[in-house]
Amino acid sequence: MMETTIIEKGKVKLHNPILIEGLPGIGLVGKIAAAHMIAELKAEKVAELYSPHFPHQVIMQKNGVMRMIKNRFYVVKGKKNDLLILVGDVQAVTSEAQYEATGKMLDYCQKKGVKLIITLGGYGTGKVHDKPRVFGIVSHKKMVDDYKKYGVLFGECKGSIIGAAGLLLGMGKIRGMQGLCLMGETHGSFVDPKSAQVQLEVLCKILNIKMDLKKLDQRAKESEAFARKMEKEALAAKGMAPQAEPHKHDLSYIR
Repeated sequence: MMETTIIEKGKVKLHNPILIEGLPGIGLVGKIAAAHMIAELKAEKVAELYSPHFPHQVIMQKNGVMRMIKNRFYVVKGKKNDLLILVGDVQAVTSEAQYEATGKMLDYCQKKGVKLIITLGGYGTGKVHDKPRVFGIVSHKKMVDDYKKYGVLFGECKGSIIGAAGLLLGMGKIRGMQGLCLMGETHGSFVDPKSAQVQLEVLCKILNIKMDLKKLDQRAKESEAFARKMEKEALAAKGMAPQAEPHKHDLSYIR
């Protein structure tokens, strides 16, 4: 496998699909939110993405069988819009790899009829927030007013959006797709289920769906345990000793 490849589990036709992306990032906010959606809405896995740009390792599972590192697409059927949810173990870690992998994701999404992309992530502030806010950025100016009414705050973030959460919107816009990034306010140095919860509350309003959020903390712990394992194995593969505690500003997309 010399390039990023998407393998479909079966042919599926989608009705006005919306892509929801929640790959690992700051505070694992987006990953926790998307994984919770998949579990609570009983989503069906329809495709897997493999890439030589992911860490060169396989995962050992409790049943004694290994599996490749991958990203996964799930589908939730809806009355007005079907949801195509993208989650995964890691993101590609170089600029060139991100562009290549994102291009493959968009190829697949366009083939399925996706016209709107919603990416989920964390906005690190270095502070603990009792009531995290949800910030937003859109691909087209006319979309701002459409999402303000859901409590999304615009124009209050600085800097850039690194990785798939940003590139899917940027490259998607070039292809004629609309995009919204929802960023949950978070410290940035630890896994933050509270930020994922407020993000999901806003997303449920936007999509007009209902979801039980009671198990969010437990899924956050599972995501954190997996992320720590991936981090240790990635360091070991580089011949580096694992850290007792993660660096405060180590916000890699393997975590």
